[in-house]
Parts: sequence; structure tokens; C-alpha cells
Amino acid sequence: MKNKIILFDLDGTLIDSTDAIISTFRFAFKEQNFDFTGTDENIKDLIGYPLDIMFENLGVDKAKVWDFVDSYKNRYKDISVAQTLLLENAFEAVNLASSFARLGVVTTKTRIYSTPILENFDILKHFEVIIGREDVQNPKPHEEPILKALQSLNYDDTKHQAFMIGDTKLDLISASNASIKSIGVLCGYSNEEELLKYTDIVKKNSFEAVKYLANI
Repeated sequence: MKNKIILFDLDGTLIDSTDAIISTFRFAFKEQNFDFTGTDENIKDLIGYPLDIMFENLGVDKAKVWDFVDSYKNRYKDISVAQTLLLENAFEAVNLASSFARLGVVTTKTRIYSTPILENFDILKHFEVIIGREDVQNPKPHEEPILKALQSLNYDDTKHQAFMIGDTKLDLISASNASIKSIGVLCGYSNEEELLKYTDIVKKNSFEAVKYLANI
């Protein structure tokens, strides 16, 4: 019986969809006739947050963000699979993790986009639960997404060890709020100094994080 549960973030942890995200933000700005004066780095710095928060932080009026979100989603669904890469050693990470733990995904990406991406890389079969933005009222860094995933996996803290692997503070804070351990990874959108503010364990990538968990 597997007594470990591992929850993975997606963007920057298992997959790289940076180009798809940035190009789709720029598409939404153009379609909504918004004069975006920021840079690609400004967009990249917000990856991990829900789309409405990203658009608002990039200068869109709060009353109009959902029009931008709709523009984004209408294009992203058509390009997301083709323009998303699996990060180095992520396939090996998921395969190894599935040999000793039950797995889930906790992401702010909408589940209808996450599922085809994971299926395209032949790793969807390893995940028992996928919690996306539409599944919760309060996204990361709130604890709700992680707690919902753990509930689906019948988590019992007297029988199981649960871990969250993620590349941003949002993942690590969410894990802390849910009272589970976390591992930060450096293959995504944050740096070691930032991650160490929220976790004691930082690894190069998800494969190194999983190897660490396999040995404890």
C-alpha cells in the first residue's frame, strides 16, 4: 500500500507553456484593443496566478478582466497542446513517483486544458486527481486546492505523508496553509532565495524532488 501522496504543480514544475501563455496574453490584449506597454517578463513574472489576477496586475480594469480572460481561453484551447513542452526529466519524475506514491495535480490552469496536455505526454494515467481553477473558489496560495485534492485521495494524516512539489511561492504557501510539506523546484519561475523563504527543501527539478522523496 502506498502511504505517500505527491501533488504536482504544472507550469514550471512539469511543463513549460511559457511561449503559449505569453503569446496568448498578447493576442487577448490585441483583440480587446488594450495598449499593453509592459514586457514579456512582466507577464512571465505572474505565471501561476489565476488569469483574472494576471490581467488585472498587467493593467486591465477589474471590471473588464473577464472579457480578456474569455479572449485568452478561446485562443489558448487551440494552441496549448502544440505549444507546450515537457520539462527535462519530468516524464521520469512522474514515472518514478507513481512507483511509490499516489499522485495528483494542483494547478491554477483550467482542468480542460491541463488534461489534454498531460495526455499528450503520456503521463495523465499516473494522476488520480487533477484540481484546476474551476474546481475551487479560492486558488493557490489558499489551501483549498490542496485540501480538495487530498480529500479526493482519502488522505489521512495518521496514515499518509503528503507533499506538494512546485516552482513558486504560491505552491509552497498553499502547502503550508494545508499543513503538508513542500519542495520547491528551480526549473520554473522562481529562484532559490525566494523559494527558501517558504520551504526548507529546494531541488533542481521535479525528478530530483521525487528522488529525494523516494528515499525518506
